Amino acid sequence: MSHIAITTTKAPSAIGPYSQAIALENAVYTSGMLPIDAEGKLKEGIVDQTQQILNNLQAVLAEAGLSLEDVIKTTVFMTDLEQFQQMNEVYSQYFSDHYPARTTVEVSRLPRDAKIEIELIAIKRI
Repeated sequence: MSHIAITTTKAPSAIGPYSQAIALENAVYTSGMLPIDAEGKLKEGIVDQTQQILNNLQAVLAEAGLSLEDVIKTTVFMTDLEQFQQMNEVYSQYFSDHYPARTTVEVSRLPRDAKIEIELIAIKRI
């Protein structure tokens, strides 16, 4: 089994030695996505950060020929679970008819002092 790195200029470049996503057979695994736009600017506030991340993830999935409808699992890392409701309101706009499994955890710090990071797994329908 060989894997393919997925890269798009419509989402921020990796800030380290990793790929935006990896496709393996019918699955796509994204790296944790930060709330950075394609020009490298970090968004402010949990609402804008959540929107930016989900837009970035959509762009990465599109590059792989997938959409948010193909997502089966997300993991959300937040630095302050007091902001969970605000994140959840934005998240529900992107996953309104299809609800993937999700884990949300509070962490002490994220790269670039982001408030949130999200990774996901999507499966191509055969």
